[in-house]
Amino acid sequence: MLLGTYNYAVDDKGRIRMPAKLKTQLGENFVVTKGSNGCLFVFSQEELKSAIYDKLKELPLTAIEAQKPLRLIMSSAFEVQEDSAGRFMLPSILREFAQIDKNIVIIGVGSRCEIWSEERWKQYNDSSLTFDESFAKLGDFNI
Repeated sequence: MLLGTYNYAVDDKGRIRMPAKLKTQLGENFVVTKGSNGCLFVFSQEELKSAIYDKLKELPLTAIEAQKPLRLIMSSAFEVQEDSAGRFMLPSILREFAQIDKNIVIIGVGSRCEIWSEERWKQYNDSSLTFDESFAKLGDFNI
């Protein structure tokens, strides 16, 4: 299970490191794509395949309403290639989408990680429901 909050900085070339605790669970090759609320989703290849791809490939081509989200998610997905120092390039299209300039927050969210600009993460937490209100909402999903 992917858990925790980690603060990092993006270097001048747009490279970041995945925290070691998260990387061991994501595996050698993981995928970064656009996420919700202005963050980036990070999936292991296995999780992306089982959580999204396997379900979406069952949709007929005539399911027009499903095509746009499929295109948006899959076309913005990038397989990560780490360098010898354990860093990977975060593509500029994803940095722009998530408004990532320098400081980032990487969080574990169970089956995936999320990468946030530090500023957006603070805004999200400040403008969201309180912890207790958010926790109570889990009941709406039978959790």
